[in-house]
Amino acid sequence: MPLFYTFNFYLFGIIAIASALAFVTRKSPVAAALWLVNTMFSLAALYVMLDAHFIGVIQVLVYAGAIMVVFLFVVMLLNLGQGSATTTDIRAWRGRLAAGAVGVVLVAQLLTMLRVRLPEPGPDAAPPVNAITGVADSLFTENLVAFELTSVLLLAAIVGAVVLARRTAPDGADEPGADA
Repeated sequence: MPLFYTFNFYLFGIIAIASALAFVTRKSPVAAALWLVNTMFSLAALYVMLDAHFIGVIQVLVYAGAIMVVFLFVVMLLNLGQGSATTTDIRAWRGRLAAGAVGVVLVAQLLTMLRVRLPEPGPDAAPPVNAITGVADSLFTENLVAFELTSVLLLAAIVGAVVLARRTAPDGADEPGADA
């Protein structure tokens, strides 16, 4: 494995571990959810580096996307988002400097990757094996009904959660803002 991939593998591994530790140590559930998203993206990068592209994409779509949206929806529904907002100026600047350093490192890696040229496949090269085609064919042919029923079930669950979370006053009028 070339040095570039080894470095990135360890870098994303360390980021994933640090993000997971930050996730379990946060008091604010919203901050914890954001650290969990960072962990999921780091794991997706590790999967892509291990040539498991489909699993990396599914990691981002399912876990960092859908599951985190549901988690944040529950946090907002239960109104758990009040964390301590007592950050000092020094801590804020440290966070900004760390974010800037990470951004510079990622831009440098991107520029390095753009300079590396992959060899062009010859005319007799075999077509690449595509893992997504088999899953997509199965999902959208023989399992299409189950796929659509699952989407309708999720929509009904979201609507039900909104209806259950709607607070009503004892006299039957909606809570704040219901002047009509």
